[in-house]
Amino acid sequence: MIEVQNITKNYGPFQALKDISFQVDKEQIVGFLGPNGAGKTTTMRILTCFMPASSGRVSIAGYDVFKESREVRKRIGYLPENVPLYPEMTVTKYLTYMAKIRSVPRGNIKEHLNNAIEACGLTERRHQIIGQLSRGFRQRVGLAQALIHEPDVLILDEPTSGLDPRQIVEIRELIRALGKERTILFSTHILPEASLTCERLIIISRGKITGDVLLKDGRAVPNQNDESTSSPENLQVATSILALEVAGAPADDISAALHDLSNVIQVEQIDTDTDDTVTFHLHYTLTTDIRSEVATTIVKRGWQLLEMHTTEMSLEELFLSLTV
Repeated sequence: MIEVQNITKNYGPFQALKDISFQVDKEQIVGFLGPNGAGKTTTMRILTCFMPASSGRVSIAGYDVFKESREVRKRIGYLPENVPLYPEMTVTKYLTYMAKIRSVPRGNIKEHLNNAIEACGLTERRHQIIGQLSRGFRQRVGLAQALIHEPDVLILDEPTSGLDPRQIVEIRELIRALGKERTILFSTHILPEASLTCERLIIISRGKITGDVLLKDGRAVPNQNDESTSSPENLQVATSILALEVAGAPADDISAALHDLSNVIQVEQIDTDTDDTVTFHLHYTLTTDIRSEVATTIVKRGWQLLEMHTTEMSLEELFLSLTV
């Protein structure tokens, strides 16, 4: 449904997006995760036709965002971080107005209005003035305007920003319900929120895609289904750590040998004991089991493998490692 190919965005000499690519499939809820200033909102504005990219290609539902923006706008609903509401209007009048702007046929406006109000839990607030609503219900109205023309794709920019814990839970459940019938790309800088809402995370840092993982049973697994995801460098995501204690050689020699192993992304020296024992952490992908290769490498060189155990990286550790 969403295909981004080699997008860059320049603001004068500053490059906000650096050759990013990714794809989002039908009826998938994907978190677009990164720290403030990473390029999330710039990407959202390009996807929703509000801003052109400096180079690259974006298509939504098969339509080119730059060349066929009118067709794209028919198929996307957009919730910006700051929802453009009219506080003096009632919920019904505002959504009716938005339906007309979205070119919903006059004969279908009432049906679309009722569907959006019901989907967003606004039935008891439909005649209330928007300015009198709580922040959480105003956010629901924002979601309803994104749904009013019944799009196939929802693009949500920081949808839980500024909400209290109860409101966050309510909006999260609403997004998950909407995702059963729609493709949703959901940007946030809040990791726990993304992990509880999404089935996949695309991580962006300093304008580059640095990670693409699937969330399964609370674990992050590298997404090997989407070959389109890329950054200017080879995209490899370490999701596990193999802790080793090795003796019998200088630390630099051991580190060099471990670096040469397949699927090892990073070798981190933790400690060097006085008895010639060195502790390492090997960062690698969860989809591979490198223990046998590690043990063989150490034993063949006549070194001593004193301890080896695997720990999975937490989502927090993964996020921090990919956004440094």
